[in-house]
Amino acid sequence: MTERSDIPRAEPGALANLNSRSREIFRRIVDSYLITGEPVGSRHLSRLLPISLSPASVRNVMQDLEELGLIYAPHTSAGRLPTEQGLRFFVDAMLEFGELPLAERTRIDSQVRAAAQGRGFGEALAETTSLLSDLTRGAGVVLTTKENARLKHIEFVRLDPRKALAVMVAEDGAIENRVIDLPAGMPASALIEAGNYLNAHFRGRNLADARLEIERARRESQNELDSLAAPLVDAGLASWAGVDEARQQLIVRGQGNLIGDSHAEADLERIRLLFADLETKTDVIDLLHRAERGEGVKIFIGSENKLFSLSGSSMIAAPLRDRDRNIAGVLGVIGPTRLNYARIVPMVEYTAQLLGDLMGKH
Repeated sequence: MTERSDIPRAEPGALANLNSRSREIFRRIVDSYLITGEPVGSRHLSRLLPISLSPASVRNVMQDLEELGLIYAPHTSAGRLPTEQGLRFFVDAMLEFGELPLAERTRIDSQVRAAAQGRGFGEALAETTSLLSDLTRGAGVVLTTKENARLKHIEFVRLDPRKALAVMVAEDGAIENRVIDLPAGMPASALIEAGNYLNAHFRGRNLADARLEIERARRESQNELDSLAAPLVDAGLASWAGVDEARQQLIVRGQGNLIGDSHAEADLERIRLLFADLETKTDVIDLLHRAERGEGVKIFIGSENKLFSLSGSSMIAAPLRDRDRNIAGVLGVIGPTRLNYARIVPMVEYTAQLLGDLMGKH
């Protein structure tokens, strides 16, 4: 949905003070939009309302709601749709979130746990994104930080006098191979010593902990690592953890579901723009990191964030926390602004908690 600059902005107090009739009409407009994506007119609304109200009276209320910036008319003489501000007000002040139905909890539990047990936690992440996409008809997204992977084995293999291959295996079965530069004159024994040191001291620890521990150990005792092996250890850790985007693992599944929801040329253009957004990993990662802050599920609607400022889409996201309650990633669903928020919010919350539990077991 494209936000219109000519729609006035209401003060939060004005929104909170809507009377029951205005709230009911506004709720019906939003409910209709979430189900059909189409504008709804006063005559149709008058038939839906639980109270007897003429189309003219409904139009008067709709005019008040439009002046508050909660709804707008996409075309002359058309019905009304909620604005992004209206959707935000609806989600924050009017939407009630229930428990995730038992059937959906059972399906999520069985499929995600089976993937984790059979193929490792990395496959569980991929399975989760596909499952969320299937359940929500949106695009499932998972962002994890490779730095949080717990180490199982590290080995350095010389490729030539100035390069080596760092082979790093995580407890979840994920394998990273990175070519690293070697200091001039580094002997083969230094490669073996560095691998042995890391395997002996940091098995079961993540890379962030390993780097901190190495820094502490080097300060306390320079004798444990000689001057040749230390640079190699540093290079090996940096090659896997990397910086910025290199540290991120982004999984997106189900983009095709977004196309299946389109009914008009404008929708197809919105989807095209969303695909372009998704190809820009930096923006997706930046948005997901915003969802990491704090507890619970976060909802981003339309132009509230730069990623979806053009495509008019929303994201529902929750942080993934490991067994130590540290942030280990973010799980989310991307879709049109008319996502079924009441259903998807508890689904994302439950699935994020499940993955967090599995992180402590792999």
